[in-house]
Amino acid sequence: MTDEQAENDQDKPDFAAAWADIGSSHKSINMAITETLRAAILSGKFKTGERLTEVGLAKAFDVSRNPVREALRVLEVEGLVEINPRKGARVALLTVDEVQEIIELRAELEGMSAKYAARRCSDEVRVNLQHLLNEGNRADATNDVAVLAELNNTFHNQIAVAGKNRFLVGFMKALNEKTQWIFANRPEPNMAGNWKEHAAILEAVIAADDELASVLAKRHVEDIGKEIARATEEQER
Repeated sequence: MTDEQAENDQDKPDFAAAWADIGSSHKSINMAITETLRAAILSGKFKTGERLTEVGLAKAFDVSRNPVREALRVLEVEGLVEINPRKGARVALLTVDEVQEIIELRAELEGMSAKYAARRCSDEVRVNLQHLLNEGNRADATNDVAVLAELNNTFHNQIAVAGKNRFLVGFMKALNEKTQWIFANRPEPNMAGNWKEHAAILEAVIAADDELASVLAKRHVEDIGKEIARATEEQER
């Protein structure tokens, strides 16, 4: 792809919704652009290694290049963007070591979260988890991928609530951006497969089997980590 093509293609992500209320907000243009680009990177709209041209982004945001340049510098400090004086900016590349370190910690925390949920789940929360399980199983039976994607995200919040440990939730939130970024750059996820693993964890939590819930939750994250590590290794070659 030529530089001109890259610049013309840089408006690929749809920034319209995030950008629409800038005039009525109290955010500076620099801050708004930084937050919008950060969200686009963390959600996988921009993939690791993808070029971020000032001209293309300025065109997408309908601003001058200066606030775009400042936003890219902020994201460079955060480790989400790499800037080369000759080649310009690109989304930072994840290394295999980074993926493995983050995943192994996330796996331990998810295992603890599921264990505490199984031990401490109240009757009211157990009813909510059963409702989530039933809804997911129905979506799985009809291959409703959109609903499964939503429920797969809801699953983690429900388990965290059931576990009743604010400090553990805080540690997991601290890792959330990095894990979100890693997961967004994984190969196309198998929503049905993800749900089946989540369903097994929910069943263990509802049955108050804390050891099984912990093992299944930890294994689930580790398996995703192996999948992403393989893709990252191929990217590094």
